[in-house]
Amino acid sequence: MSSALSDDYATRSGFLITPVVVWGGPARTLVRQSSEVARIHLIPLADFDHPPELLRIPESSAPVLRLALLGGHVYAPTAAIIHQFCQLALHGFTTRVAHFEQPVFAWR
Repeated sequence: MSSALSDDYATRSGFLITPVVVWGGPARTLVRQSSEVARIHLIPLADFDHPPELLRIPESSAPVLRLALLGGHVYAPTAAIIHQFCQLALHGFTTRVAHFEQPVFAWR
């Protein structure tokens, strides 16, 4: 079993996210807790392997990180965590992401 600790990501809404990835062997059937999870998406890691978009907003000097995914977009902090994991898992790159901004809708 191996693990990796990613950047802590402080959200504008007051939470601190510490992503931890652990690989423990072959995947098993995933069971969702319906009160916490609406859907489970099984997405091949290679589908994450495209450059993120960096958007400028007037409310911040830091860029907002956005990824195209599942026919829509995912924004930081989720997009930042996915991007960091993909860079390490697929390319061996240590990429920092905690400095990316979140869209204004996530500040509440």
